Amino acid sequence: MERRRAPAANRRFRQRRFWDALYRREGAEPREWLGGLSRFLPQLEAELRPGDRILVLGCGNSALSHDLHELGYTDVTSIDFSPACIAAMRARYAHCPGLRWAVMDIRALAFPDAAFDVVLEKGTLDVLMVEETDPWDVSPQAVATMHRVLAEVSRVLRPGGCFISITFAQPHFRKPHYAQEAFGWSLHHVTCGDGDTGTFHYFLYIMRKGQPLDPPPPDDDEDYLLAIQL
Repeated sequence: MERRRAPAANRRFRQRRFWDALYRREGAEPREWLGGLSRFLPQLEAELRPGDRILVLGCGNSALSHDLHELGYTDVTSIDFSPACIAAMRARYAHCPGLRWAVMDIRALAFPDAAFDVVLEKGTLDVLMVEETDPWDVSPQAVATMHRVLAEVSRVLRPGGCFISITFAQPHFRKPHYAQEAFGWSLHHVTCGDGDTGTFHYFLYIMRKGQPLDPPPPDDDEDYLLAIQL
């Protein structure tokens, strides 16, 4: 069966020129995908410690890095592949010396092994899936790109450090990518939001480097999904 094509408009989200044009127009005026820090702060604070070296992937013009700094997490490095974005953010937050900014591709992180205690992303990995038309049948190209990014995240995490991924992607779609022995981490997720009040549910996936990837219990409805070999 021929794979359906995603709408052409979706492809722009993978293109640097689209984001450069957006950030040249908007500058560093905060724009939040999936909401601001206050929406998931209780869950996030449970995983963070004072003095953590934090890496934010695909920072965009979110205020997340600055808000973490204001809460006392002052060692924060933020990367994005858009030079226009990084220039705008570096200028906006020049008064915060603990915030560092770099133009970088998440598929090839220019950091040494075990450089960070925490790697955090909010909606960035979702961009890797924008051209997919069937979340049950992800293209080999998207699977390979996701694996490459996650391998880089695992590499730059110190033993005992954690990777936190915040997304609307439901566990049965995202866990098969994250739950892989090759990355050397455990995995659990937390559901946030309240569908009864009209707020979308979103999910925090927390991966702890050096802890075992536990198999799901036998009666877990998702156990067959976690066993998928991508």
